[in-house]
Amino acid sequence: MEVLRYTAFTHDPAGGNPAGIVLDAAGLTAEEMLAVAAEVGYSETAFLTERDDENRVFRIRYFAPSAEVDFCGHATIATAVALAERLGTGPLAFRTNAGEIAVQTGIEGEALLATLTSVPTRSAPVAEDALDEALAALRWSRDELDKAFPPHVSFGGVSHLMLAAASRERLADLHYDFEALRSVMTRHGWTTVNLFWRESDRRYHARDPFPVGGVVEDPATGAAAAAFGGYLRALEDGVKEFTVIQGVDMGRPSELKVSIAEPDGRTRVSGGAVAMEIP
Repeated sequence: MEVLRYTAFTHDPAGGNPAGIVLDAAGLTAEEMLAVAAEVGYSETAFLTERDDENRVFRIRYFAPSAEVDFCGHATIATAVALAERLGTGPLAFRTNAGEIAVQTGIEGEALLATLTSVPTRSAPVAEDALDEALAALRWSRDELDKAFPPHVSFGGVSHLMLAAASRERLADLHYDFEALRSVMTRHGWTTVNLFWRESDRRYHARDPFPVGGVVEDPATGAAAAAFGGYLRALEDGVKEFTVIQGVDMGRPSELKVSIAEPDGRTRVSGGAVAMEIP
């Protein structure tokens, strides 16, 4: 079994979010896939358990080091680019636990890009007691939140808590209680906490703690970006296209291009991916 290693939402092997990819995982059990993901150690590894190359339809499952995840954006982008390099560019269909994800691959300039379209999104205010628990685990206070962005739980395949930092400095200073936040997220069914700061209406900076997957933080989170598009749509802020900058504070800068597709709130998330140089 070959495990490919790509990094997504970048064209630089030193940037983006690394993902493991197993292009032929037929016959592997969930326990075996989890063991491979734990050995790889990235936030997610994608496994193609069924392939129809002629029709470009694939069954895909995603595993973090400590749990299966129903949908993962960066591993989707990475897998799509890896397939496009081998099968040629064009449309792909990924059957995930969260539903079918359409992906378009193509060349822009000299770069190979992939664009996923999420399942329909939804977003609603978070319960006050759950918010208090999360803030305590993050070691944040309500005074450090941007009042223009009410805390929500947003869904774009999986659920994410949306919290807006009032300053870039607050976003940069992330030292949370790993076990406490993992407990809160597990009880409420959140995959990541999407912490963000608005630089402008079309440019946001984000960080995503991922303790439920056994990972402190993601350098790029396509699933959260998809849910974030649904969140902004629910707020009726009018912005249809924007960029998310992530991973800068980790030394792995990433860029996620996001657009909101009407009328059902599906979100398109675009980015590149490249094979990593493994010593």
